[in-house]
Amino acid sequence: MFILFDEAGKLLTGRLMSEAESSLQIELDSGKRVKVKLANTLLRFDKPAPAALLPEAQTLAATMDLALAHEFAPQEEFGFADLAADYFSDPPTVAQQVAALICLQGAPHYFRRAGKGRFKKAPPEIVAQALAAIEKKKQIQAQIDAWSADLVAGQCPEPVRQQLYKILFRPDKNAPEYKAVVEAARGSHLNPLALLQKAGAITSAYQFHWQRFLFDQFPKGTGFPALEAPAIGDELPVAPVQAFSIDDSHTTEIDDALSLQGLGTGSVTLGIHIAAPGLAIAPDSAVDQVARARLSTVYMPGHKITMLPDAVVQAYTLEAGRDCPAVSLYVTYDEATLAATGSRTTLERVPIAHNLRHDRLDSVITPAWLDGETAADTAPAEIAALHPQLAFLWRLARHLKAQREVVRGKPENFNRPDYTFRLEGGSGDEPDGSETVRIGTRSRGAPLDLMVAEAMIVANSTWGQWLAGCGVPGIYRSQASMAPGIKVRMGTKAQPHAGIGVPAYAWSTSPLRRYVDLVNQWQIIACARHGATAALVAPFKPKDANLMAVISAFDAAYTAYNGFQNGMERFWTLRHLQQAGITELTATLIKDNLVRADTLPLVLPVLGAEGLPRGAQVRVRLGAVDEISLEVSGTVIERLDLATDPAAEAGDDEGSDDDALAAAPLALAIDVNETPDGAAADGAG
Repeated sequence: MFILFDEAGKLLTGRLMSEAESSLQIELDSGKRVKVKLANTLLRFDKPAPAALLPEAQTLAATMDLALAHEFAPQEEFGFADLAADYFSDPPTVAQQVAALICLQGAPHYFRRAGKGRFKKAPPEIVAQALAAIEKKKQIQAQIDAWSADLVAGQCPEPVRQQLYKILFRPDKNAPEYKAVVEAARGSHLNPLALLQKAGAITSAYQFHWQRFLFDQFPKGTGFPALEAPAIGDELPVAPVQAFSIDDSHTTEIDDALSLQGLGTGSVTLGIHIAAPGLAIAPDSAVDQVARARLSTVYMPGHKITMLPDAVVQAYTLEAGRDCPAVSLYVTYDEATLAATGSRTTLERVPIAHNLRHDRLDSVITPAWLDGETAADTAPAEIAALHPQLAFLWRLARHLKAQREVVRGKPENFNRPDYTFRLEGGSGDEPDGSETVRIGTRSRGAPLDLMVAEAMIVANSTWGQWLAGCGVPGIYRSQASMAPGIKVRMGTKAQPHAGIGVPAYAWSTSPLRRYVDLVNQWQIIACARHGATAALVAPFKPKDANLMAVISAFDAAYTAYNGFQNGMERFWTLRHLQQAGITELTATLIKDNLVRADTLPLVLPVLGAEGLPRGAQVRVRLGAVDEISLEVSGTVIERLDLATDPAAEAGDDEGSDDDALAAAPLALAIDVNETPDGAAADGAG
């Protein structure tokens, strides 16, 4: 009989089948025959049988006092049989030798391996340190077990509560708080969110999502340091215009305004006026550092986190009744053909006559009103006075859109409305989740919306091309084609944006709300001041690593902010379903088993859609709503349309990866199926 090591260091027993000069063929207890080197054998014996030997040796090893064995062991290197002789008797039995081997193998803190079957005892100070570590590990495990038991019993330990978002979304998988939640989830067969909600760690769905976002993006809070808005030192001329802005009622960061000159003369000049914080805020200044840290304003229903402090915003916002510093683009159009005949950029102060609010005026400034089909005086007097300008802008916007659609190769279809969220019944500066939500719609492509959108495209495209012509780098958004899977990318080269249908596109029209627009404004100001020599003095030079860092940071932050906004809109939509008692809704199949609600901003998975074509309209019965995981599913109970035209069945809404992502449950970083060593755990709940 033999005792030997396998490749992993495990003890094996077997029966000799044949013996060569330096190797043996042994039949293991499992019946498998192996060829082993003589050096890998530890012990030869005639009896007892291996089946009886190992249990006896293991029982004997369990009785051995490790501290006493360490005291008995020689100072120099020794074999397991030597320890057995000193500890038990001389000569030791086979079982005693194997017991000594098992004991030595299982106590690396007392004995270091020095070869196959050979050991050397650790110094006393090392043993003391190891024993202290083992004791600490036992205490930590006892704490984990206690916390886990509390969680299963429906009570949340305070350390777990304090680490809630870290455990779920950015965990240290060796932390006891994390391990306690994993153990409790396995033991209770509940998913972590349900477990923590039951234990009282999550008491408000709204606060859960809000605090999760703050933990991830604003760990130091959303407050601003004490900052003053730098003054603009330039002596700027006052523009001979009366400009007006178009925003919704909640907008405080008014970045852009429009003006018209020359109506009725045959040549009309469109003024696109952009707030000019770049004239005062210097790169690397205190205000710039705050803006660069935030990178964008964060939007959500009922609240926002601004990129800049309100006092700074109010210093540069295009507020009615003031002459506001602006970077202005003037584009001249033939009044009859609407062909562009020239453009220029200037730095100036622009008189702002009106701050129009489209949510109050969309029902008044309609296509019929603009086209003269209804009397201009049906609108308030100040709006009626703007009718000639608004009518021209409406005509120009449709013309510009049609031109872009030729480049795009297909029209822009506004087949879904933009949804608006209004929270009622709240108190304080921000929502707390108890509000009643009202979800409304705003038709995409409404006249005021289209006027502003097309004017901003003109500015962003014109300035993007101008920067490239001056040899001054900017931050561009480009899209190589509109083929499936080709996404919009950010970079420093002026390249076409196929989705918009322009040769270059550099965000420049929201410098109070987006950091890349502020960066581009600095570059545009350099071009306006220095022309052909702007590249020598612009804040960012070609191939500037700092510019690439801005792009990378902005892309990550903007993606996170948009994801949060979408998540909060989904939360309030799910809350609306419950507040309004909606149990069924009509929807359109967009992809596989995903449908989009016809009257709400909601994508959800459904059962019963198998075999239905994309574009099929169905009635869906909703299942349970989970405001924590943002999940809701449904079942198709009726097909409502009778489409037989394949084109009609295909529909305009092809679905996208973003749709699938929107319908997916909240993604957690905690993994209850992972064992401490990283292997998958079998049967874990």
